[in-house]
Amino acid sequence: MERTAPTTGHPTIPDPVVLDRDGLDALIDALRGDGYTVIGPRLRDGAIVLDPVESADDLPWGWIDEQDGGRYRLMPGDGNAAFAHTVGPQSWKRHLYPPRQTLWTGRRDGRGFTVDTPTDPAPRQAFLGVRACDLAAMAVQDRVFGVTPHDGRSAGQERFTDTGYAARRAAAFIVAVNCGRAGRTCFCDSVGTGPKAAGGYDLALTELPGAELPGRGAPAFLAAAGSAAGAALLARLPGRPAGAEDRAAAEAAVEGARAQMGRAMVSDAGPLLARNLEHPRWAEVAARCLNCANCTMVCPTCFCTTVEDSTDLSGDHVERWRRWDSCFTVDFSYIHGGAIRQSGLSRYRQWMTHKLSSWWEQFGTSGCTGCGRCITWCPVGIDITEEARAIKDSEGRG
Repeated sequence: MERTAPTTGHPTIPDPVVLDRDGLDALIDALRGDGYTVIGPRLRDGAIVLDPVESADDLPWGWIDEQDGGRYRLMPGDGNAAFAHTVGPQSWKRHLYPPRQTLWTGRRDGRGFTVDTPTDPAPRQAFLGVRACDLAAMAVQDRVFGVTPHDGRSAGQERFTDTGYAARRAAAFIVAVNCGRAGRTCFCDSVGTGPKAAGGYDLALTELPGAELPGRGAPAFLAAAGSAAGAALLARLPGRPAGAEDRAAAEAAVEGARAQMGRAMVSDAGPLLARNLEHPRWAEVAARCLNCANCTMVCPTCFCTTVEDSTDLSGDHVERWRRWDSCFTVDFSYIHGGAIRQSGLSRYRQWMTHKLSSWWEQFGTSGCTGCGRCITWCPVGIDITEEARAIKDSEGRG
């Protein structure tokens, strides 16, 4: 979704400013005052989750996460940063494309039925702490659901717009956070989506844990506007103009995260997988895969759904619901006569080849943005980058 300054004359995006913790509080207050529900990272149930945030005090100050294949835990960090963690088990997809949605309801009306579709306006949500990989995931889903991508490219999907997604996307205010730390399952740098946000946001923050405002010892944030709405909000916040040292510190933080990437995706994953559909590696990974669908549930771009109809006991009321599903379930590929993909091998191959290869044919982009969630939250630690690398290495041996 395009988020730019007005096109009349020169862009009016202001220079970045530096906010302290009070400024971050003012940002949240301003968004809430404008009628937004602010959703941001919070510490709950031993993880960093995305929940409503009422003030800066709700953020996970001082906490970091340790992630690896099939492993996630929180621990105190060395400092008192608000955004030193990486991505958690939830993505912003659940707020733009909810796990359960009512498509329509029907009620008996005399000898026929009256069908009603939801007409409630999209909620005004402000997303605080959106990482570059998740911004890229939003752009991917924009293509999938027929919303004009933020970079202006079209994959021909605009004829088939998901109106609910489009409305929620248009109503959202995006506050990105550039990463100053990467985890062991992160690989956004190798797929070109991070660790710095390239666009698609209203405001972008870069945390400068070592910076201090005059007379204060709190962390500071370099805040830059990415849209006219972001610029208008930034002008209302207490801060000081960013100097050359602040900008340099922000760039150094991002480059530090880039150097910490724990994984890397092979550069030619799409054509590599397309020419290796019968590779023996698929059987090896299928022997480990539990077909639990965790990878698809935590993925910020997966969009598989199913439709359910239900009626009350009288038969006078009917509802049609859409809910998330997964290509790892046997029933997902069911057609008249049975399921197409009955083996774990075929289901894992479908997921990985769609994500990294055939997604290009459908939507003009990869379906993977390098967030690493599928690696972290796989119970047996299956690593999508390792599987792609193993197939590539086998070609070299041939």
